[in-house]
Amino acid sequence: MSIDPSMSSAAIPGGARASAEKRGVAMVSVGAACVMTALKLAVGLLTGSLGVLSDAAHSALDLAGSALTFLSVVVSDRPADWNHPYGHAKVENISAFVETGLMAASALWITGEAVNRIFFHPVALRYSVWPFLVLGASIGVDLWRSRRLRNVARRTRSEALEADALHFASDIWASVAVLAGLTTAWVGHAEHVPWLRYADPAAALIVSGMILVFGWRLAWRAVGALTDEIAPELHTQVLDAVHGVQGVLGIDQARVRRSGSAYFADVTLSLPRKLTFQRTETLVREATAAVERVLPGADVVIRTVPRPTVAESVFDKVRGVAARNNAVVHDVSIEAFADGLHVEQHIEVTETMTLLEGHRFVRALEEEIRRELPQVQSVLTHIESEPATIEEPVRVERDRRIEERLREAAREVPEVVDIHEVLVDRVGERVHVTCHCTLPDAMKMRRVHESITELENRFKLRCPEVDRVLIHPEPASDNQHRQ
Repeated sequence: MSIDPSMSSAAIPGGARASAEKRGVAMVSVGAACVMTALKLAVGLLTGSLGVLSDAAHSALDLAGSALTFLSVVVSDRPADWNHPYGHAKVENISAFVETGLMAASALWITGEAVNRIFFHPVALRYSVWPFLVLGASIGVDLWRSRRLRNVARRTRSEALEADALHFASDIWASVAVLAGLTTAWVGHAEHVPWLRYADPAAALIVSGMILVFGWRLAWRAVGALTDEIAPELHTQVLDAVHGVQGVLGIDQARVRRSGSAYFADVTLSLPRKLTFQRTETLVREATAAVERVLPGADVVIRTVPRPTVAESVFDKVRGVAARNNAVVHDVSIEAFADGLHVEQHIEVTETMTLLEGHRFVRALEEEIRRELPQVQSVLTHIESEPATIEEPVRVERDRRIEERLREAAREVPEVVDIHEVLVDRVGERVHVTCHCTLPDAMKMRRVHESITELENRFKLRCPEVDRVLIHPEPASDNQHRQ
C-alpha cells in the first residue's frame, strides 16, 4: 500500500467531516478565549489583583494558542504533495510545542511579579464581587470547551486540539487557585489579618507552577510526536498481528510513525523463496490487512525478502539458485553416489544467446549451486534454447498410423486406463503429438510420472519421427472419454 500524494492526512480517520469538526471546535475555542481574556484583564486592572492578572495573562496565552491551533488544523488538513509526501499533519505537533513555549514564558512573568509583590512592592487590592463572577464564569467556560476539545481530539486523533484541551484544563485549576487566593485575601482584609494579603500573589505562584507542570507534559508529548515516538505496546501489537499471518517466516524490520491522525507502517517480511509471485502478493495483502486491524486507515508499505527454509529439499535449493539468477530450470534429477550428490538439470536460455555466453552463464550457475550445496559433487546442465517467436503449427487432420502406434504403446503400460483427444501437429519438419491419458485416482504422482515417461518412451520407439510428446494425465473418475 503506497503513499498517494493526493491523500489528505485528515482523511484518516473521518475525512472532510472530521476536518470540518476540527476547524469548528477550534474556532469556538478562539472566540471563548477572546471573551474570557478581555473580562479577566478588565477585572484584574479594576481590582489590582495579581492573581486575576496572572489568570488574564494565562487566558491571553490561551487566545494565542487557540489561534495557533486553528491555523495548524487548517494547514494540517492540506493534502500530501511532492514536498510533503506524508502530509502536513506534523504542523499540529509543532503548534503544540510552540504553545508550551508560550506557557513557560507566562509562568516566568507571573513568578517574577509574584515575588516582587511579596518581598519588594506590596500592592493593595480593591475588593469587588466582579472577580468572583468572572472567575466562576471562566471555570464553567473552560470546563465546557476542554471537554468538547478533548472529545473531538480523541475522535480525530488531533494533537493540536488535545494540547488545547489540556491547556484549558489547566485554566480551570488556575482559576480555582486564583479564586481561593482572592477569597483568602478578602477574608484577611475583613478580619484585619495583614499577612493574608499575600494569598493573592501566592495564588499567582500556584498558577505559575501549574502552568509549568502542564506545559512540561505537553512539551514532552509534542517532542515525542515530532521524533516519531510510538508506544511500545502499539509496536508489539503490529508485530504480533503480522507474525500471525500464515506463511510469513519472520519480520526483518517494522517501523511505525505517526503524523497527526495518520499512521504510516513500513514492514519488511521474510518469505519462503520458493513462493510464486502470486502467492507472495497474497501474503502481502494479508499482512497489510493485519497491520490495518491494529492501525485502522494506516498507510502500509511492505517489502519482501526471499529466504531459504529448513524444510527445503535439495530440489528446492537447486531451483532457488536458478530462480535467483532468473533462469528457467526443469527436469531436475539428483542421484546419490558414494562421493556425494550428482545433479542433472535442463536450463532454458534465449535463442539469440551465443554458445559461449550460454556456457559461461551455465558454468556460473553450476558453481553457485555447489557453493550453496556442499554435498553436491557435480552438476550437469542441458542447455535448451527458449524460442523467441511463437510457433505456428499445421494441424494434421488425423494421422491414423501415429495414433494407432500411441494406443499400442498405451496397452503395454498396465496402469493406463485409456488415452483420448490425440492431436498431431507439424511445425516445419517436426511432429508434435499431444493426448490425454486416464490413470487410477489413487495413483501417487511419482508413479504417474513414471507411467507417463514409460508410455512416451515406448511410443517414440515405434514412431522415432515424432519430435515431442505431451501427455496430460487425468483421474479415472473424471474420464468423460472412456472407449
